[in-house]
Amino acid sequence: MNRRTGIFVAMAAIGMAGLGSVAVLAWPGGPDQGPPQKDMAIDKAARDAVLEGVIAKLDRGYVFPDKAAAIEKDLRARMAHGDFDAIQSAQGLAERLTDLLQGTTSDKHLEVRYFEQAIPASADGGPSPQEQAAEDLHQKQVNYGFANVGRLHFNIGLLELHAFGRPQHTVERTAAAMSLLGDTDALIVDLRECHGGDPETVMQVASYLFDQPTHLNDIYFRDEGRTEQRWTTASVTGKRYGQTRPLYVLTSGETASGCEDFAYALKNAGRARIVGEVTAGAAHAGSPQRLSEHFMMFVPSGRPINPVTHGDWEGTGVIPDIKTSAKKALDTAQLKILQGMVASERDPARKDDMQRSIGELQ
Repeated sequence: MNRRTGIFVAMAAIGMAGLGSVAVLAWPGGPDQGPPQKDMAIDKAARDAVLEGVIAKLDRGYVFPDKAAAIEKDLRARMAHGDFDAIQSAQGLAERLTDLLQGTTSDKHLEVRYFEQAIPASADGGPSPQEQAAEDLHQKQVNYGFANVGRLHFNIGLLELHAFGRPQHTVERTAAAMSLLGDTDALIVDLRECHGGDPETVMQVASYLFDQPTHLNDIYFRDEGRTEQRWTTASVTGKRYGQTRPLYVLTSGETASGCEDFAYALKNAGRARIVGEVTAGAAHAGSPQRLSEHFMMFVPSGRPINPVTHGDWEGTGVIPDIKTSAKKALDTAQLKILQGMVASERDPARKDDMQRSIGELQ
């Protein structure tokens, strides 16, 4: 498990079996893969083991120690009051705990899951060879997050990403995409269906969009007591796009985790304008950890720190510069780009064509 991640947890719609502010099998052998799981009856001893595991994991590693303490106080009060005594379903316990944890903290990465198949004691150490193979296959099938590279009318480039795949697989793809987009007059990066990814790849793609090393979002790891600084690189493979041409980033309510990292960093660095909907608000980094034989929990142990805002987007999402529906975001971005281009266009025929398109997009 790559710890330098912020996983999209329950967002299996990505079709990547778990890339989050990372790219891993977030939930080894998880219930999102294969047929529905068979529920399991649990007794008081099993419930208490899960509850004590939740308390211990949060106390040791949760990114906000004060919230971990508040959760422990709340859970112990509920245990003493018998609030969990009527829960005899393993799936029901996982759902109840997830609701309580997210309700207390507004942290969308906090989640408890039940697994029908027994979880090996070594699960905290990372995915098994079989799980790693499944992740590798899934990433290959979705082209490591590169959904579309194209050119719109009036030489506007379009890069559609559904995830930020593992960096060792995306280096050549990123270079190829930027080569194809290199001579466009403006660029739109479409993250409306982007649910997460590896933070190294976020930096990799962002590095093409600046002229010199630029400070992005650092990550503070509470369990390790360290802050990891994150900058764009001084050099890139192939052709750099640079920072003088217009850049718009499209978002939706489903844009999450590592994809939010990209949008938030570029917005606050003044490099991109964000168009669309407020994003999901899932910022924290962490890893899934074993609670008992049939339960795991995602424990957020790190949080981004932006050098401009000194904060992150957890719970609030990335706020667009131009708010519109996800459906209208692409047209809106094209409209803004054309409105900026038309004033300096010297070719009368092309200028008339631009003005017609502006009228159609308005």
